[in-house]
Amino acid sequence: MAGLIRFALSQRILVLLAVFLLAGGGYYAFKNIPIDAFPEVSPTQVKIIVKAPGMTPEEVEARITAPIEVDLLGISHQTMLRSIAKYALTDITVDFEEGTDIFWARQQIAERLNGMWGNLPAGVSGGIAPMTTPLGEMFMFSIEGGGLSLMEKRDLLDWVIRPALRTVPGVADVNSLGGMVRSFVVMPDNARLAARGINMDKLISALQNNNRNDGAGRITEGEEALVVRAEGRIKTLADVKAIVVDVNQGMSITVDDVADVSIDALTRYGAVSKDGKGEAVTGLVLSLRGANARQTIVGIEQKLAEISPGFPEGVQVKVFYNRGDLVDKAVDTVFHALMEAIVLVVILLILFLGNLRAAVTVALALPLAAMVTFILMKYTGMSANLMSLGGLAIAIGM
Repeated sequence: MAGLIRFALSQRILVLLAVFLLAGGGYYAFKNIPIDAFPEVSPTQVKIIVKAPGMTPEEVEARITAPIEVDLLGISHQTMLRSIAKYALTDITVDFEEGTDIFWARQQIAERLNGMWGNLPAGVSGGIAPMTTPLGEMFMFSIEGGGLSLMEKRDLLDWVIRPALRTVPGVADVNSLGGMVRSFVVMPDNARLAARGINMDKLISALQNNNRNDGAGRITEGEEALVVRAEGRIKTLADVKAIVVDVNQGMSITVDDVADVSIDALTRYGAVSKDGKGEAVTGLVLSLRGANARQTIVGIEQKLAEISPGFPEGVQVKVFYNRGDLVDKAVDTVFHALMEAIVLVVILLILFLGNLRAAVTVALALPLAAMVTFILMKYTGMSANLMSLGGLAIAIGM
């Protein structure tokens, strides 16, 4: 120890340079380590969500959940396979051993799922869920004002806000909750169908085949080439009504002749209310596994500020949950604990030693210890959260 002290006293410039490097490295590590409110406690996990409209839980379990579970058996490093079957939906979760690479796990699941997807009933949809965690809900907001209806608010969320927020680094997905999803609704009239000799299959086939744009080649004139397209995608109610279902004695039978067409909402399985004042439309932002929550939330806030001028007049996005607030409080707790500890140490050392220089020298060990901690956290891949930062505050002595 005496030799170390003599070396530090004789090589002051070298020691001072080491202190500056340590402080700089610690600050860089603190700015770049993932910071979140909660520690990641879940193992490597892959979720599969499959939708099957109209199926009961028993049918979903027998025709979808069980075949997928059988096909997923035998994947390396798998520790648990569990599922929940609900009306028109199944949620399958596969847990892997701690330390398993999440991208490797998702690739294994995707290969098995793609190989057996053709054996599932027609009309099912879904697949592997976004790469998030059970604690991935980091930002929640509602759309208010402007006198918009629930359907108009949902359109704004689905077609403007959600695509924009999904471009933010660190965002896994944005879930749309509440409101009404706009759709064209065709209500067949059995009497009119029977009178014209048209069955339901023919009506469905006409709607499916006449809702698309097709290419029809090109016409070349000299050095110019004209692209020929047949536009048939549905845009308005009039387009739906004008679709030809059949031809009888030279007369076209359209959808409007055999069904009532209107704009309505998809079947809803729930609703969202806020503050007991009726229904609301809300968005839920999910973070990617291992993303830096503080940087991601800053990106979300910047993106909302960027697109908000394009909203209808009076429409506002009101945030009612922001995990960044918890992150900032956790960081502030450590910062204030560090500052208070330094001040108390300096005061006590001055009182007992009567030497300001000695007091400051000892007090500098506290921030340097924090810097070393951040460097080691960065090196080992450990994230900063309420628990790790709280432990650092306790270690400092506060």
